[in-house]
Amino acid sequence: MGSQSHKAHPALVLFALSVGAFAIGTTEFASMSLLPFFSRDLHIDLPTAGHAISAYALGVVVGAPLIAAFAARLPRRTLLIALMAMFAVGNGLSALSPSYHWMLLFRFLSGLPHGAYFGVAALVAASLVPIEKRTLAIAKVMSGLTIATVLGVPVANWMGQILGWRSGFFVVCALAVLTMSLVALYAPRDAGDPKASPMRELSALGKSQVWLTLLTGAIGFGGLFAVYTYVASTMIEVTHVSETLVPLILIVFGLGMTVGNLVVAWLADRALNRTVIGILVWSAVALALFPFMAGNIWSLSLIVFLIGIGGGMGTPLQARLMDVAGDAQTLAAALHHSAFNIANALGPWLGGLSIAAGYGLVSTGWIGCALSLGGLAIYLVAIATARRSAQPALVPCE
Repeated sequence: MGSQSHKAHPALVLFALSVGAFAIGTTEFASMSLLPFFSRDLHIDLPTAGHAISAYALGVVVGAPLIAAFAARLPRRTLLIALMAMFAVGNGLSALSPSYHWMLLFRFLSGLPHGAYFGVAALVAASLVPIEKRTLAIAKVMSGLTIATVLGVPVANWMGQILGWRSGFFVVCALAVLTMSLVALYAPRDAGDPKASPMRELSALGKSQVWLTLLTGAIGFGGLFAVYTYVASTMIEVTHVSETLVPLILIVFGLGMTVGNLVVAWLADRALNRTVIGILVWSAVALALFPFMAGNIWSLSLIVFLIGIGGGMGTPLQARLMDVAGDAQTLAAALHHSAFNIANALGPWLGGLSIAAGYGLVSTGWIGCALSLGGLAIYLVAIATARRSAQPALVPCE
């Protein structure tokens, strides 16, 4: 892997990959912030509009393992370009959605390449640097996603208010085309892996440590999405501030994610397990405080920033999957994003149930706290079982 990438300039490759992450992050998170706008335009209530978020997440969950397993032999550069082409088409169609049901279909299609793109991009990033720096390299790719929460999402939200919600999806389509060009220019040219096969990739599914790590992300990360999906509505209906302030709070959240992504990755390269445990505890506490801090714009800003830091959980879990997946690296890396998009579906769904049951918008914080604690419990089980089986890749990561 490393011999095929030595001619590529690592910084340029990471930048090209991060632009794709920026496009994906913009559409993933902007869709949540645009809920109040497209729910009105499509004449549906807020919990029903949240199903569009779940449809995208379902696309990720379905697409990641299928694409990773059946495209594992392709050169990674070629696969990345093809995935961004699919992503561009899906978001362009989303912008043209004539009705709620068409919107669901197009969001599902948009989600199909998401997990495989991030999985392959993470493997390319890790191949460019020494193993002790791989988590930070992955984090630099993922920084495109976190920067999207600072710049892309607020801009898309602002455009949604001024030009209509469809404009945000058109911008994402353009970003995807830009990514295709950059990857074609800078990504290392490789010949693919002739030994790869669907069965070899699917071997990852027989490893308990892979499943436990995926479950940690699927449950533990759901708390962030439970709150974030409804934060715009919370600001309008609970904090009682103008819609014009929503993009500013989204920027605050994005800053928290950006800080968390880089700091948590730096820590994980030194103590992987302790870092994952620490960030899950951090998220549980921050989410538990959300209901008490949502009534005031200043306290809401602080807690949204702290919740955003919890978004740094993704890169250490990606690194752990590389340790436990064996030869099935592509599928495991892609499934990581399936797991996080199960969280993306689970959090808003449970949050919507709580709101619909009459517990109020701030109850999403309690839902989020419970999900973070669930993820923590699963990860502790993963560590305990790894110690009992004395897997050498995991023991030094404490």
